[in-house]
Amino acid sequence: MNRRNFLSVACAAPAAPAGALQAADNTQSRLKITGVRLVRTRPRRQAPAYTPAPGSWSTQHVEVANPMSVYPEYKATRSLFFPDPGKVPSFTVEITTDKGITGYGNGGPGGGVIVADHLSKLLLGQDPFNTERLWDICWRSTMHYGRMGVTMNAISGVDMALWDIAGKALGVPIYRLIGGEVKPRVPAYCTGNDIEQHVAAGFTRLKLAIPHGPADGRAGMKKNVELVARARQTLGPDGDIMLDCWMAWTERYTLEMAEMLEPYRVYWIEEALPPHDYAGFGRLNAAIKSTRIATGEHEYGRYGFRYLLEHKAASIWQPDIQWCGGLTELRRIGALAAAYDIPVIPHGGGLNGAIHWIIANVNAPWAELFMPAPGGPKEVYQLWEEHYQITRGPEGIYTRPSERPGFGWDIEVVS
Repeated sequence: MNRRNFLSVACAAPAAPAGALQAADNTQSRLKITGVRLVRTRPRRQAPAYTPAPGSWSTQHVEVANPMSVYPEYKATRSLFFPDPGKVPSFTVEITTDKGITGYGNGGPGGGVIVADHLSKLLLGQDPFNTERLWDICWRSTMHYGRMGVTMNAISGVDMALWDIAGKALGVPIYRLIGGEVKPRVPAYCTGNDIEQHVAAGFTRLKLAIPHGPADGRAGMKKNVELVARARQTLGPDGDIMLDCWMAWTERYTLEMAEMLEPYRVYWIEEALPPHDYAGFGRLNAAIKSTRIATGEHEYGRYGFRYLLEHKAASIWQPDIQWCGGLTELRRIGALAAAYDIPVIPHGGGLNGAIHWIIANVNAPWAELFMPAPGGPKEVYQLWEEHYQITRGPEGIYTRPSERPGFGWDIEVVS
C-alpha cells in the first residue's frame, strides 16, 4: 500500500455479531474457514474531499529521490515508473468462517492474485486460530516461486486476516492477544515535507522525504541540506529529524551527506542503499558515527532480517507488517531484534495495524504517521485525530490502537 492509500484506507472490519462471538467462545465448537476472496473497502467515516494547498508535499506528485532517478525520463515523480493505477495493486482479503466471524487483512502490491488463485485452496476448511500452521503452509507452498516480494505480500494479507478473526472471536483487540500494552500510548513521528504543518500540529519528530540523490550532483546535495536546515529551524534544537532516502543513494554519497548534515543532528538515515546491499549497509553502519542507519521497509521475513543482523547492517529495523509476512512474522523479527537490543520501528506502524505490535513491545519505541495534506477543512484533521486516537504530551504527538476486537478496522466492503 502506498503512502497516499495509508491516509485514505483505514482497513478492516466491523465487529462480529454477539451471537457469533458466543458460538466461537464455545470450546466444543471450532471455527472453520468457509471463504477467501479479495474485496475493496472504504472507511465508514470518510473525510470531505478537498484540493490541497499549493505546494503541498506528496510522495506521488513531487520529486523524491528513488532508484529510478538515474534515468531522467522517470526522475520527476514516482508515478512515472509505478504501475498504472489498479494494475499491480495492494489488496484486502476477506476470510469468512462458519460461525459468522469475518477477518480482513491487507497485503502488498501484486500479492492478491496469489491469495485468490493459490493460497485460498489451502485455507478453506482450516481452523483460522492455527496461525502458525497456516503461515507455514503458505510459506512452504510458495517457496518454489518466491521467498520475498509478492509471495510474502500475499502471506502478509492472509496472516493479518486470520489474526483479525481471532481477535473478533475472543472479543479483544489484537494487542491483548500478544501480551497486552507495555505503555499507555505510543510516541509518533510524522513523515512528509509539509514541515510547518506538522510542527504546528504538535509533532516533535519529523521524517523528511529526501528529494535528491547522486544524479543531482553537488547542487542536489546542497538542496538536501537546505531541506534539513529548514526542518531544524522550524522544529527547534531538541526535536528529532530523520531522513528517508528510499533506496536512492550510494555508499560514497551517503558518507558525504552524513558529514554535511552533522550540524543538524539527524537521528537516522533510512534506506540509503538498495535493500539487498547488506554488506554496504554494514560498512555505512560501522563508518558513520553522527547518526544511525535504519532499513528494513523492503526486507521480507525473518531470514531477510537475519542477513541484516549478520552484516551488522542497521541500528534500527523497519519491517512493514503488510509486506514482511504479517503479524506472525513481525513477532519473529521483533524477537530476533530484541535479542540484540536493536529497536524495531515498523514502516507505517501507526497506520497499517502494526500499532498493536508496537504498543505490546518494549523494543518498539515509536510509530510512523502521515497527516492529511494542508489546505483542507477542519473536519479532515478532526477525523484524523479521532481515527488515530491522537493525544499530546512531552514527546509531542502520541497514538494508540483501537479497542475494537481484532485490528479494529472501521471499514465497509464496496465490492
